[in-house]
Amino acid sequence: MASIEIVDPRTIRIHAGIEDALTMVRKAAENILKYAEEIVKIFDMMPEFEYTYFCFYAYDTAVLFEEMLGVDPKQYFSFSMNAPDAFFYTLYGGMGGLYEQAKRFLS
Repeated sequence: MASIEIVDPRTIRIHAGIEDALTMVRKAAENILKYAEEIVKIFDMMPEFEYTYFCFYAYDTAVLFEEMLGVDPKQYFSFSMNAPDAFFYTLYGGMGGLYEQAKRFLS
C-alpha cells in the first residue's frame, strides 16, 4: 500500500510504487462494470498528461486511487504524489488491457 507522509495537519505527501498501480489495476479488473468509466477516462486522458503527470482529480478518476491509498486526500488542503514513472506506465498498461471491455459496459 502507498505510504502517506503527514507533512503538517493540512498537508500530505503520497509515496506510491509499481505495486500500487498493480493494486489499482487488480481492483478495476475485479469489477469492470463499477470502474468502467474510470478505466476509460484514465486510459484516454493519460497521454494528454504525458502519462507521468496525470492528475487523478482532473477528470474525476480518483476512486481507484483513493481506494489504493486507504485515505481521502481531499481531507487535506494540499497533497503531492511521489511515484516513479513506472507507476504511471504500469497503470496505463493495465487500464489499456481492460479498456475494450470497459467501453462495452459504457455503450
